[in-house]
Amino acid sequence: MPPIGVRLNVQEHHVVIDNGIVEVTLSNPEGIVTGIRYNGVDNLLEVLNDETNRGYWDVVWNAIDGSGKAAGGVFEVIKATKFEVITESEEQVEVSFSRPWDPSLETKLVPLNIDKRFVVVRGCSGLYSYAVYEHVGSPEWPAFSLGETRIAFKLRKDRFQYMAVADNRQRYMPLPDDRLPGRGQPLAYPEAVLLVNPVDPRLRGEVDDKYQYSCDNKDIKVHGWISMNPQPAVGFWQITPSDEFRSGGPLKQNLTSHVGPTSLSVFLSAHYAGDDLVPKFGKGEAWKKVFGPVFIYLNSAMDGEDPLTLWDDAKRQMLVQVESWPYSFLASEDFQSANERGNLSGKLLVSDRYVSGDYIPASRAYVGLAPPGDVGSWQRECKGYQFWTRADEMGYFTINNVRSGNYNLNAWVPGFIGDYQNEVAITITSGCGIYMGEIVYEPPRDGPTLWEIGIPDRSAAEYYVPDPDPKYINKLYLNHPDRFRQYGLWDRYAELYPHEDLVYTVGKSDYSKDWFFAQVNRKKEDNTYQGTTWQIKFTLENFNRNGTYKLRVALASASLAELQVRVNNPKANRPLFSSGLIGRDNSIARHGIHGLHWLYNIEINGDLLVEGDNTIYLTQPRSQSPFQGLMYDYIRLEAPGDFNRVCQ
Repeated sequence: MPPIGVRLNVQEHHVVIDNGIVEVTLSNPEGIVTGIRYNGVDNLLEVLNDETNRGYWDVVWNAIDGSGKAAGGVFEVIKATKFEVITESEEQVEVSFSRPWDPSLETKLVPLNIDKRFVVVRGCSGLYSYAVYEHVGSPEWPAFSLGETRIAFKLRKDRFQYMAVADNRQRYMPLPDDRLPGRGQPLAYPEAVLLVNPVDPRLRGEVDDKYQYSCDNKDIKVHGWISMNPQPAVGFWQITPSDEFRSGGPLKQNLTSHVGPTSLSVFLSAHYAGDDLVPKFGKGEAWKKVFGPVFIYLNSAMDGEDPLTLWDDAKRQMLVQVESWPYSFLASEDFQSANERGNLSGKLLVSDRYVSGDYIPASRAYVGLAPPGDVGSWQRECKGYQFWTRADEMGYFTINNVRSGNYNLNAWVPGFIGDYQNEVAITITSGCGIYMGEIVYEPPRDGPTLWEIGIPDRSAAEYYVPDPDPKYINKLYLNHPDRFRQYGLWDRYAELYPHEDLVYTVGKSDYSKDWFFAQVNRKKEDNTYQGTTWQIKFTLENFNRNGTYKLRVALASASLAELQVRVNNPKANRPLFSSGLIGRDNSIARHGIHGLHWLYNIEINGDLLVEGDNTIYLTQPRSQSPFQGLMYDYIRLEAPGDFNRVCQ
């Protein structure tokens, strides 16, 4: 028997959409999801919460005064003032909950017109949601910044206790009660809590911190929760079939699911990046963007079936949604359909004459279209859309379903430093298929490699990550590839190097064992912190006193830090190089292994070096907090360009 049609019931204070599989209740006219009925469960959302705190879109925003500075942040749940039926048929229902803005609302509500949409389709086990934000280009629309926007769901804590973010990142989670005084002990910041008397005694001694479950944008396709008891098991999943509306590109990290039980789709945030990823809108600046859709997928297991099969099913459903992108059934003209979009393809090669005399295929390169800007600006871009793919082993790439508009083609290649960007902006038009042919990227290079530390992959994951303090563990990350997600690793440095800082000897040391994953401050006995100076010792033979050597330092993260470089004289008053104060990504505290990427190319005159033993000193002097510091991606010293022969 075919699935029943979709039914809409508009009440005075609620709107109910039912397709016979899932029934969704929204407040009228606010557009808050107050209930989701599925598989015999009256409401999957937390019935103990107020109706306004169950399923909602929200923003964090700031007014900007005449100086261009933002005032204190304002958290605002988006409550609409107008309800409208957009599409109503047995095949689907799409409803709109909108909230226009006008000057009388200045300083009271975020200066955006917001239209939230919810869609339920016949035979579909879930609901879609998206929103259109608009800042009108007229003088009465004030300047502001948008620190965060997302859709959030608060699930029933008596049911949803098993969380899955990835195949190897899933577990039974603490209850929200376990974070309260008497059961949880706050640690260095409010998000991190030591479970001292949890409801489930098996969790005693573990740390709970929502940042331990963050992911790169490229990896946030599906995550959610399983209700194990009572049977049958039920799954609640957020599926994000495209990253195009997320800010910061494929490596930007965002929150996913965490204790609550809470499930998020974060579209824009400053997490792991800082203020660089907060869009700032000038007075009267015209801007419009579609966030989403995301798909809230619900599934259930048969009696006696392993509940974890729901995760496998959610992953299959994610692939179905990805294949269906861009959706063809949405009513908003602001969401471009497939025939309004274009495609771009080509082949990316790398030219590095000190590695090979031939072009090198840009194997598994990240290739993307982002709004026009400076080279590498895509990682700080936060107003427009971005479209990314991975090249194959031979460097061939295809970027499909790109919204019409003007873009730069950007790329970076694992194993090589720097960013590629085409010189001329590319215009994507409806139905276009642009073939770029062979594109050649020449990464920064002046001379042959004398030595290198690490792998240029925009991460510090290859370096030494210590075991956590046994008093502060998350059992999920014991013997796990993501061991860097454990709490408190910053204080392990002082235990490993209590008196003298790290010394790395080229040719003898192993960066996977001898290079700490982050240059953090050393904790002293009086619980204050001091900056650190790391040494790289190396030997030069037949060096060129009159030549210019090049030190390439790629940083994977910087948190209110400074990089100072000295050569053979650690006491020099002025360093050879200083980055100045950089970075606010807070990746050390938030268990990231990278934040924003930085590349510094530092010239070293030959007269600063000597024949034989040399030392480069890397100092991070800022020490007001344990979370200030640097993560290195890759370091390389190059000989002068005319020194040694070129690879043939």
